[in-house]
Amino acid sequence: MDSHWDHVNSLLEQDGELREKIREQVADLDKKARDMAGILDKIHSTPSKSINPLLDVVRPILHSCHETSAALAAIVPPNQFWRWKDMWSHSIRTVIYAAALVEYLASRSLISLEHTSETLGIKEEWKDRFSIAVEDYLHGLITMVNELSRLAVNSVTLGDYEAPIEISLFAKNLFAGFTKLNLKNDLLRRRFDSLKYDLKKIEEVVYDVKLRKLTAPRS
Repeated sequence: MDSHWDHVNSLLEQDGELREKIREQVADLDKKARDMAGILDKIHSTPSKSINPLLDVVRPILHSCHETSAALAAIVPPNQFWRWKDMWSHSIRTVIYAAALVEYLASRSLISLEHTSETLGIKEEWKDRFSIAVEDYLHGLITMVNELSRLAVNSVTLGDYEAPIEISLFAKNLFAGFTKLNLKNDLLRRRFDSLKYDLKKIEEVVYDVKLRKLTAPRS
């Protein structure tokens, strides 16, 4: 009987050690996520012509996530992704948001799930240990739209009247894509519903810009 409890205690200790190792890497990922979010917050007070230097500061931090991704993939045992993923979900969503916003600001395009994985150095063969869950990817995109709705307002303050129109087209296309998804996760569905308010906010800015004839007519 004693050997049974010794074995159980040994399993508990192994679990605790593994959890601590994962927590150390997640703390590193979380710091990088917060650093990038802080830098990207400056877009709201930065003229559009000066945005690229900000992105150049964020990109090395994104690239440094390769090391953290590899470390987590090495720590998590095979086939235990879903057991441990909640430990890094919050941090990875912020990192995904940063990658998505950088992609939009640089190219006015939507970053794919595959490209996001590549940006963070996450390899396909790690999918049973460390990868990007589809729901985390979608959460990151929603956060990006939240931020773009702010940018639409602040761009006008900075004298950039084209940005809200570009943001509006992008956000509408993204929203249309979301409507095709069967969202069963309650939190994700509620966050998707909140996109309607972001779209309304952006549309109000665009309407005001057009009403005041601050942009050249589009053919």
